[in-house]
Amino acid sequence: MRTFLQLFAFLIFLNSYAQQSLTYQQPSEEILELADVDLAPGVQIDSKGEYMVLLSRNQYKSIAELSEIELRLAGLRINPVTNIGSRTNYYTNLKVKKIKDIDVKQVSGLPENARLSGFSWSPDESMIACLNTTTKGVEVWVLHVAEAKVTKLTTASINANMGSTINWFKDNKNLLVKMLPSDRKSLIDTAIAVPTGPTISVSDGEKAQNRTYQDLLRTPNDVFNFEQLARSEIKKVSVTGNIEDFLGADMYRDISFSPDGNYIMVTKAKRPFSYLVTYTRFPSESIMYDALGNKIKTVNEVALDEVRPKGFMSTRMGKRNMTWRGDKPATLVWSEALDKGDPEVEADYRDALYEITAPFNGQAKLLLKTKQRFTGVEWGDDNTAVAYDYWWNTRNTKTYLFDPSNATSKIISDRNYQDVYSDPGNFVNSKNEYGQSTLTMNDDKLYLMGDGYSKEGQFPFIDAYSVKSGNTERLYQSEYTDKLESLNAAIDMKKGDILVRIESQKEYPNYYIRNINNKNDLKAITAFENPFKSLENVDKRIINYKRDDGLDLEGTLYLPLNYKQGEKYPMILWAYPREFKDKASASQSTANLNEFVYPYWGSPIYWVTKGYVVLDDAAFPIVGEGSKEPNDSFRTQLVANGKAAIDAVDNLGYIDRNKVAVGGHSYGAFMTANLLSHSNLFAAGIARSGAYNRTLTPFGFQSEERSYWEAPEIYDNMSPFMHADKMKTPLLLIHGVADNNSGTYPLQSERYFNALKGLGAPVRLVMLPKESHGYRAKESIMHMLWEQDQWLDTHVKNRVEKEEVIENTETIKD
Repeated sequence: MRTFLQLFAFLIFLNSYAQQSLTYQQPSEEILELADVDLAPGVQIDSKGEYMVLLSRNQYKSIAELSEIELRLAGLRINPVTNIGSRTNYYTNLKVKKIKDIDVKQVSGLPENARLSGFSWSPDESMIACLNTTTKGVEVWVLHVAEAKVTKLTTASINANMGSTINWFKDNKNLLVKMLPSDRKSLIDTAIAVPTGPTISVSDGEKAQNRTYQDLLRTPNDVFNFEQLARSEIKKVSVTGNIEDFLGADMYRDISFSPDGNYIMVTKAKRPFSYLVTYTRFPSESIMYDALGNKIKTVNEVALDEVRPKGFMSTRMGKRNMTWRGDKPATLVWSEALDKGDPEVEADYRDALYEITAPFNGQAKLLLKTKQRFTGVEWGDDNTAVAYDYWWNTRNTKTYLFDPSNATSKIISDRNYQDVYSDPGNFVNSKNEYGQSTLTMNDDKLYLMGDGYSKEGQFPFIDAYSVKSGNTERLYQSEYTDKLESLNAAIDMKKGDILVRIESQKEYPNYYIRNINNKNDLKAITAFENPFKSLENVDKRIINYKRDDGLDLEGTLYLPLNYKQGEKYPMILWAYPREFKDKASASQSTANLNEFVYPYWGSPIYWVTKGYVVLDDAAFPIVGEGSKEPNDSFRTQLVANGKAAIDAVDNLGYIDRNKVAVGGHSYGAFMTANLLSHSNLFAAGIARSGAYNRTLTPFGFQSEERSYWEAPEIYDNMSPFMHADKMKTPLLLIHGVADNNSGTYPLQSERYFNALKGLGAPVRLVMLPKESHGYRAKESIMHMLWEQDQWLDTHVKNRVEKEEVIENTETIKD
């Protein structure tokens, strides 16, 4: 009888709320009050700590904005009318505050219906150039910071489709700007164009095991359109609005001035294009020019990068990561693979770092060899620099202190990068004489700024590191136990002035200048108010518990706002699985009780207002130690994580364990579908923008490096689609129709829904028009919240219980 009632309730639910013509809905008032608020502005502060710019934006786009024309080509999403990324975030208002003053100035002269993006400080930081997108195109404007006013420099003729758009000359008077070419041809309307032939791809026998990229070129018409949209002319634009020709039309990607401003490296895309990879792996050419636009020489040529050796640590041959050495006037640096880019090749050193000085005609100088794959370098002076490498398979990272003058080096940090307790922090940087961000140095001292995770809690810190002795000295450590102090940037290390952000559960994050030499010297520079007043009194706590194999886990628990002692409530468990190579790292705590309670668009926290217990960010580690890979026991560990979380909250006496929902986004959606397929722990699930059939991503997914043909049992066992016949728990599937994330294309949800529906599972599929992997339109997000609320009310809070009670031991479905 109970089973019949449950089925009857579900049918009533479908009839009342599953119409194909359903329009966008609004969530309940309790949720709407939190979801539809004006957020505090973003903050940009100059490197001297003199001025602060406040940037305001709408929290959401509108569905009308997302419905503007969009072309998806070679990994780019472009509005061909405005010639800027179709998913660009825009700011709508600017204010300026002198740090020492109380008053905030409204910026004057802003364009009507401003849509601002692409902010770029001038070298002397007196101005900020930015883009403004109109209905017809993109313009360049400039903010005069001290005067708090903007002026318009160009018409709506900018090409912001690919790479950097605005670059300042060192004179603070001129910019290099990419503009639409005068010879651009009309684009082909691929919806009505008559094909002139088939699309052909060829394999010559080399392995090209690429992931499932989205938005690739698909036809010759796409190739034509991409080239037209990528082409631009480079103009020299003065801050007074004068425009001069600089370089003729080409497919320019990036523009980069040398630190002294005398040279300009311009990188452009070349043919042949590819139907397999995105534009960043198309052939390219980097050419050096002088400041007048005269060509000096080609400094790098990169072939089409379709074919690489197998493995996450594979890379292409040739010069990579070519950039400027920040402590020198005009010195180019780059890395090259020493192992043919193949992680399976035995090698004492994987990568090397080289440099060459202007005029770039001499022999390249070897600076450093790294044992693993080079990831970056920070420059100090002639004798001091810091470089990094890493190796994914072992989760190892090394930090090298090296002398660029004689290529000597030593490893100063060798650690598991997933071990957050051992993280020494990041080296502090400041602007040098060339305006470049380089290592902050004081005699032989460098400085490190860290998050400060430990067994005792989180206490961010600043250390001084002696280059000569290798010793560190703790200069400052946050002592808050009731707040979270984040160390954002060093304003002046000699004076001890640091930009910090302080928050608590009830205290909205605000910015301060702290002097670490005088702990009582703390000056507030913002005063943002809490927009989420209804959550001020929510009961938030970090709970720690163990998995059945003894692994330590944690989660952030919120009690419902109407909580009464002794009553049991429904619960929402929200999580995202993470892979580890050792149990010690997997068990470390990174949750902080003092983080502000922030219900972003995808958060489950809204439901504390509707009578639910919420366990957010529940730890779902998947561990594979030694020769074992994490995914070798994915399902078993997944269910063990879910059971441990429910047991922990149930043991506290807060929940009815027969009314627990599980949810997640992306890989969290994949987790949700697997939990419902292989356990009886949950009453219902919510899976947003997930992947459910891993044979559709056959050359690896998430942190799985093996291909389908190497480990077919892993792919099959982990794919909820392959086990759709076992899934009888109500599941809400939500997906953006325009999802651009690798592997989570909309077909994943559509085919999984069809399988579940065909096998009689209770499932609802909601496809959000125009939305990508993360949802943007206000209409979409409000409707998503409504869908989730209705689903939870029907299948969790008001669930008609089955005759059989779910016992702790009855959790695994074979």
